[in-house]
Amino acid sequence: MTTLWPQAALTYPSSDGEPVAETYAHLYALLITLEVLRQYLAERRATVLANQFMYYAQGFPKLRVAPDVMVIFEVEPGGRDNYKIWEEGQVPAVIFEMTSASTRRQDEVEKKTLYEGLGVQEYWLFDPKGEWIVEQLKGYRLRDEVYEPIADRCSEPLGLRLEIDGGLIAFYRQDTGDKLLIPDELAVALRQEALRRQQAEQQAAAAERRAAVAEQELEALKTRLRDRGIDPDNLLG
Repeated sequence: MTTLWPQAALTYPSSDGEPVAETYAHLYALLITLEVLRQYLAERRATVLANQFMYYAQGFPKLRVAPDVMVIFEVEPGGRDNYKIWEEGQVPAVIFEMTSASTRRQDEVEKKTLYEGLGVQEYWLFDPKGEWIVEQLKGYRLRDEVYEPIADRCSEPLGLRLEIDGGLIAFYRQDTGDKLLIPDELAVALRQEALRRQQAEQQAAAAERRAAVAEQELEALKTRLRDRGIDPDNLLG
């Protein structure tokens, strides 16, 4: 008689203990990209994940990749410990990798081939230190299941134009041209708006005080005219 032992349940780890990013510049670019896109897509049915395992083959936990930043549409918003394509039913629409000279082959060849095969619509490589991408940023868009270079630095799925701002990617809305503010810029904008509101309130209060003083002076004038037997309403009417 043969005894059948149950197979151990497959586990899909959420961490491998490796550093999140190679350098502070790469980590900062990753975190800012994550937060800017998360804020931008807050009202959409989408999620933005960073440096989390994406499992792309059910039953094979070793087949995984950890994109620096990935945007997935038509899924429930919010974070995940990891992302399993077969459970969510959606492949990321856009992936960003913060690349360096030491990860060039992995980013430019291995990951590019994988993302192309998975059907990721756009793949962007950002080199914050300019170690091997002179212009720091380049992207690829899927056309007939093959990646082609993006010439205009515009992301079709995101509706954004991408520019370089030092060691960061700057994002601009294609419909309005407005820049998506990073947290530091947003804090400055909020302080400026609070200052403008405070100044407007002070100006309104000053105008009210001037109006009250003018009203008091008018009433005093009317009183003096009445004391002299003059009807101010006839004079001022």
